[in-house]
Amino acid sequence: MASTADTSADTTIVGGGFFGCMIACHLAGQGQRVILLEREGTLLDKASYRNQARVHQGYHYPRSLITGLRSRENYTRFVSEFGECVHTGFEKYYAIGREFSKVNAAQFELFCKRIGAPLSEAPGPVKGLFDRGLIEEVYRVEEAAFDSRKLAALLRRKLTEKKVQVWMESEAIRVEPRTGGICLHGKRQGQPVSVQTGQVYNCTYGDLNGLLRASGLPLIPLKHELAEIALVEPPPSLAGLGITVMCGPFFSLMPFPSTPWHSFSHVRYTPHAGWNESAPDDMSPAEARAMGEPVSKVEHMRLDALRYMPEVGRVIHRKSLFEIKTVLPVNEKDDGRPILFRRDCGLPGLHCVLGAKIDNIHDILDEIDNAEAPSARHAA
Repeated sequence: MASTADTSADTTIVGGGFFGCMIACHLAGQGQRVILLEREGTLLDKASYRNQARVHQGYHYPRSLITGLRSRENYTRFVSEFGECVHTGFEKYYAIGREFSKVNAAQFELFCKRIGAPLSEAPGPVKGLFDRGLIEEVYRVEEAAFDSRKLAALLRRKLTEKKVQVWMESEAIRVEPRTGGICLHGKRQGQPVSVQTGQVYNCTYGDLNGLLRASGLPLIPLKHELAEIALVEPPPSLAGLGITVMCGPFFSLMPFPSTPWHSFSHVRYTPHAGWNESAPDDMSPAEARAMGEPVSKVEHMRLDALRYMPEVGRVIHRKSLFEIKTVLPVNEKDDGRPILFRRDCGLPGLHCVLGAKIDNIHDILDEIDNAEAPSARHAA
């Protein structure tokens, strides 16, 4: 394939995850000519797939009221719009640790009341699954999981309907200013390509700084973790349940709809490494991935979790997914998950997007439509 230096578009999206695809469809629906570049051979195959697959309703963030409120509002919108990709056929419970928890049962109840999240006492048989000496209270909640494979298929259809040019196995290498916009230099299936475009949306999640670094632009301060999501076969007693023990060094076990298994994560053992990236000499996510996958910590997860719920000791590990998880350093203490939407990020027309949670998407699209919006807003 020859270089296509004369390729042009109104908007170019870098990253074919959920946020990149949705922004591409949104802008194309407004009449823009949009090109989307995805480095892999499949859409939604990295961070959009390698996570808990939880559609948040706010319960997870009792120490960040704003995040809880935004999650609660966006939950209804997400389930309504992507219902065919959402799995609700399981019972979901949150349990509050008696020791080491950063919130107690009364605080959790008050938080749920404030954000309007449905909450009721768990039935006796479910409470009986827990060690009540270590667990203060157990609540039944309403929460769903998404099937990332179904979501990818839906977005492929939307991209086709909106006439978005989707370039798979394509990589953005650097950007530079040009009259009337930006010139993006990259590779398309191994061949050099450049795109003259009015604006670029950098939607590469953990790799946001990669394009900035290569273009000689200031980096965004980010906190990265190399995270493991273990996929396990639950025992029959847990097959129809989703369990989250919080709020502290605890665990979560819930259906992972694109497989027959459950995702299994642990606040202490899911992160294998963590580091900040704010300067050019800091380790990049690409460098971290090049070091290879670490040895699974699923046995550590299992041994700790079975103290609170003995049946977890019967889970069978099937495989693990490793990915870079990225958050804003300012939210390390309160677990908040604001969107980052930084307009003109070192270059007019270059916009960087970090959504943090899949249900953030409506806040991102609202920000894009708001020409007077600030560069970043706490919208969870």
